[in-house]
Amino acid sequence: MNKTLFDKVWDSHVVHRIKNGPDVLFIDRHMVHEVTSPVAFLGLKNRNVNVLFPEKTFATADHNTPTKNQHLPVKDPLSANQLKALEDNSKLHGISYWGLGHEKNGIVHVVGPEYGITQPGATIVCGDSHTSTHGAFGAIAFGIGTSEVEMVLSTQCIMQPKAKKMRISIDGKLSKAVTPKDVALFIISELSTSGATGYFVEYYGSVFSEMSMEGRMTVCNLSIEMGARGGMIAPDEKTFEYIKDREFTPRGKDWDKAMKYWSTLKSDADAIFDKELCFDGETIQPMITYGTNPGMGMSISNGIPNAKSQKGGVKTYLKSLEYMNYNEGESMLGKKIDFVFLGSCTNGRIEDFRAFTEIIKGKKKAPNVTAWLVPGSHKVEKAIKKEGLLTILNEAGFELREPGCSACLAMNDDKIPPGKYAVSTSNRNFEGRQGPGSRTLLASPLVAAAAAITGIVTDPRTLF
Repeated sequence: MNKTLFDKVWDSHVVHRIKNGPDVLFIDRHMVHEVTSPVAFLGLKNRNVNVLFPEKTFATADHNTPTKNQHLPVKDPLSANQLKALEDNSKLHGISYWGLGHEKNGIVHVVGPEYGITQPGATIVCGDSHTSTHGAFGAIAFGIGTSEVEMVLSTQCIMQPKAKKMRISIDGKLSKAVTPKDVALFIISELSTSGATGYFVEYYGSVFSEMSMEGRMTVCNLSIEMGARGGMIAPDEKTFEYIKDREFTPRGKDWDKAMKYWSTLKSDADAIFDKELCFDGETIQPMITYGTNPGMGMSISNGIPNAKSQKGGVKTYLKSLEYMNYNEGESMLGKKIDFVFLGSCTNGRIEDFRAFTEIIKGKKKAPNVTAWLVPGSHKVEKAIKKEGLLTILNEAGFELREPGCSACLAMNDDKIPPGKYAVSTSNRNFEGRQGPGSRTLLASPLVAAAAAITGIVTDPRTLF
C-alpha cells in the first residue's frame, strides 16, 4: 500500500481536494478554550451562523484561570470577560463546557485524553499550538488560528495543505533519569526549532513503544517546538488499554468495530517518508535549555556551546546568552535558580508528579526556591491526593495549586518576576514567555525536582 500512518488518517478524512490548493479536511474533534474562541464565536454571530456539530466540540477554561482560590471571582477583567464569553457561547450553541469549578475542568490537552475524547485515527484541532499532544494516540492533531476556529465551528471542516512526512526513529535503552521530556528536548536540539518545518512527524522505534501514554503525549506535545505541524505515534496495546472504558470512547460492539479499524493504523512496511532520521537512545542524557528557544538545549552535564559551533547567526546566539546572563563554555550545573514550575500540557500529568515526588521524598525544598506545582486537571489533582503524593510534597515544604496552564505562558497570575530564573517543565523558553524579563530553563520533572531541593541546577542522577 505504501502508506504511512499519517497518509491513512489524512486521506480518510478528505472531503474534497482542491486542484493546486489545500484539502478540505473533516474534523472529528474540536476543542476550544477562552483565549482563541471569543472572536470566532463573534464571527458566527455576525454571519448569523450556528455551530454545525456542537456534540463534536468540547470547551474548557485553562489559559486565563487562576491556580489559587478558583472559587472566587477572577480578578483580571480581561480574563474574566474571556471566561464568561466561553461559558455564554457554549451555552448558546449547546457545547459541553467544563469551566472553573467543574470536576472535569483542566488543561485542554490533558482532559481530552483523560475522558476519551482523544481517539486513534481521529482528526483533532484546537486554537492552541500544542494540540499536537493528541498525536500520541495515532490521531492527526494540530493547532489552528482564530479564523480557522470559526471555520470548524460552522462547517466541521478545515482547509489545509497536506504536510510532508518525516519519521524519527530512536532505538536503544534509555539511561536512568532520562525521561520522555529529555528525549523530546534532545530531538529539538538536534533539529533546531525549524528543522521539521512543513512536516508531520511519526515517532518510531523501541524508545517510543516502551514509553507510557503520558510519555508519548509529552513527546508529541513538543513536536511543534521543532517546527513540525504535528507528531504521531502508532496506536498499540498501551493505547487501547489507556482509552478503554473512558467516558467518550466506544463500548460493546462499537468498541469491537473501532478496534478493527484502530488496529490497522500503522505505517506500511514499504511506506515512503519524505525524510527519515535515526538516533541512538542510549546516548541521550538528562537535558536542560540554556537559551531563549527550545532548540538551545544540551545534556545537563555539558558546557554551554560556543557561538561559532551553532548553525544560526552568531549575533542572535550571543544575544540570547546575554538575555540569560550566561557565557559560552560555562557549566549549567550549579547555576542558581529562583523558581520551579511543575505543570503545563507538557508535564502536568500524574506520571510527572510521581517522578517529581520520587526525587524530593525525604528531602526539603531549598529556601531560595519558590515552587509552583500545578496539576493539569482535577483528575490529576485527585490522584495526587489519593496516591499519598501530596503528603510527601507537603512534608518536603511544597504546596499543590489548582489546575490550569499557570506559569507556562503568563496569561494568569502565575508570572516569573523580571530577571529571575525558573526551571520549568513547560514547553517554551522564549524571552518573557513566563513573565516580562523572566528567564526559563526547560527541563524534565526530575531535573525540576533536583533544582527545587538544591536551589541550583543539579543532575538528578546524583540524588537517586
